[in-house]
Amino acid sequence: MTTPHPYPLPAPPPDRAPRLGDAERERALAVLREGVAQGRISHDTFLFRMERVLAARRSDELVMLTSDLATESGWSKRVVGAVGRMSAFTAKLRLTWHAERLPKLLLPPPGPYPLRIGRDPVNGLRLTHETVSRLHAELSCQGGVWVLRDLGSTNGTMVNGRRVTGAVVVRAGDQVGFGQVGYQLSGD
Repeated sequence: MTTPHPYPLPAPPPDRAPRLGDAERERALAVLREGVAQGRISHDTFLFRMERVLAARRSDELVMLTSDLATESGWSKRVVGAVGRMSAFTAKLRLTWHAERLPKLLLPPPGPYPLRIGRDPVNGLRLTHETVSRLHAELSCQGGVWVLRDLGSTNGTMVNGRRVTGAVVVRAGDQVGFGQVGYQLSGD
């Protein structure tokens, strides 16, 4: 039977503390990556802390670098996940509802000249709304593929909610917008 030592032994000095393993560093880096993904820390903060994790010599240094990013409990993750899924569902529902109410823009038969869109009377599709530029966009069939090109419009050309800079391939069913005028492309 061993008798306890009458005096507690001191902790090993920092230079003789056990070395950090790669697994510990990887766990700390995973916490930092998750913090960036959730928007809890900036990219610059992530880079700064990542350098510190790689240079750390003791476990307590890793704790200091990740303590403000403590992971959420399982219950709170489920609640946040459910709210996120519900928000995504309502956003998709809103887009679907809006898409069904858009007037249809029939794709013209392919030809050698593009369909010009804008306020100017010489355009093939004249839109008189004040947010549409005089020469706003053009729609052409190139090699069997429809291409929508913005012509430097002031208020922009949109395809499925994203602004077009230059040209983009479109197809029947896509939502297109010229300024604040919107359509759903249709093949028939």
